[in-house]
Amino acid sequence: MKIKVLKFGGTSLANGNQFKKVSKIIKSDPERKYIVVSAPGKRFADDVKVTDMLHKCFTMAKNNENIDEAFQKIEDRFNEIINELNLDFSLDNEFKNIKAAILHHGSSDYLLSRGEFLNAMILAEYLGFDFIDAQKLIYFNEDESFDEHTTYKVLASILRSHEYAVIPGFYGSMPNGKIKTFSRGGSDITGSIVASAIKANIYENWTDVSGMLMADPRIVDNPKVIDIISYSELRELSYMGATVIHEDAIFPVRKSAIPINIRNTNQPSDNGTKIVPSALRQEDDKMITGVAGKIGFSSITVEKGMMNPELGFARKVLEVFEKHKIPFEHLPTGIDTMSVIVNTSSIIDIVDDISVEIYRDVKADNIKFDHGLAMIAIVGRNLVESKGAAARLFTALCKADIDIKMIDQGSSDLNFIIGVSENNYAAAIKAIYSEFVEKH
Repeated sequence: MKIKVLKFGGTSLANGNQFKKVSKIIKSDPERKYIVVSAPGKRFADDVKVTDMLHKCFTMAKNNENIDEAFQKIEDRFNEIINELNLDFSLDNEFKNIKAAILHHGSSDYLLSRGEFLNAMILAEYLGFDFIDAQKLIYFNEDESFDEHTTYKVLASILRSHEYAVIPGFYGSMPNGKIKTFSRGGSDITGSIVASAIKANIYENWTDVSGMLMADPRIVDNPKVIDIISYSELRELSYMGATVIHEDAIFPVRKSAIPINIRNTNQPSDNGTKIVPSALRQEDDKMITGVAGKIGFSSITVEKGMMNPELGFARKVLEVFEKHKIPFEHLPTGIDTMSVIVNTSSIIDIVDDISVEIYRDVKADNIKFDHGLAMIAIVGRNLVESKGAAARLFTALCKADIDIKMIDQGSSDLNFIIGVSENNYAAAIKAIYSEFVEKH
């Protein structure tokens, strides 16, 4: 029989009514065997996520503040779900242990993981599935990196003895047994790891949207849903801020060539977005898969006559950034110029130091800093090879009266990267979407 691994996000499990929707989805397909869950998310706009409530208690305890009222709200959240589901089930012992850990200044990773732990226990009870603590399944090395070998070996072995199981996401354990969490949103990673270890046929990631959108809905009105996208395309868009799944969740399933299906818990009949190892361009495909971007970048342009034939020039410039532990985003170059695009926040306090060091190390003629840049990625299968794509892009931006500060074309056949002023960011996204999607 085929095996499906499902992950449900915080909004999908925020209250008892959402649990009922999740149960219906799972029970509708016997191939849905292993369920990974997040902590309860927001029930309404001004609500607070359980993980944030736990973090608040942790901080209050560090400051020797009384946590009774704050922790009671956490207990109430979970008890409310249990009551809404009419379960004869108690988490009192777990609450007692967690509160004691907070008061005795337990590790933040342990405490922040308890939302997933408790939510998984409730869902397992409600479904009649086995509960398996992620502490026994997901492993990290001494340097806190993910221990792929041990995890996959243990996971595959344990899951074979459980036909149906619920697993809390977001955390695992160190060699000494202490809890270690992934970064926020890490339940996506747990789900991907489980799918890869058990060699699932598909990894369904259930959230509160009907798939990945072709543009930011805060900028573009009612952007279209992406039907199918390759791992590589998703990485490009995710890196530029298009977030519907944790970008690190791609790697485990990519290695095993397992497709991901982004689905909407509140609209389960929607097909959502399917993320696949590779997607060949079809005749009726739009030229682009999506457009995404981020603000907050700076450009450092180094000018020097006869730079191009000078051996080691680029290396010396980049060593200055490496010394200050500043990663670069893009590296456009000319005959006598080299620009380094970085996050503004990483250099804003040390601009003078960087300038002095570059002048000294490469004897630059001039160095120019340009802040307030936005970077935009236009992503599509074989986009660069599509006739007229660049012309359409530049024409659309010209018509919108938007100056292009930087262009990166050719390093990937999946995208164009452009830089524009932050003031033109939203207008550029709208112009690109209109040209490549609405005029398709």
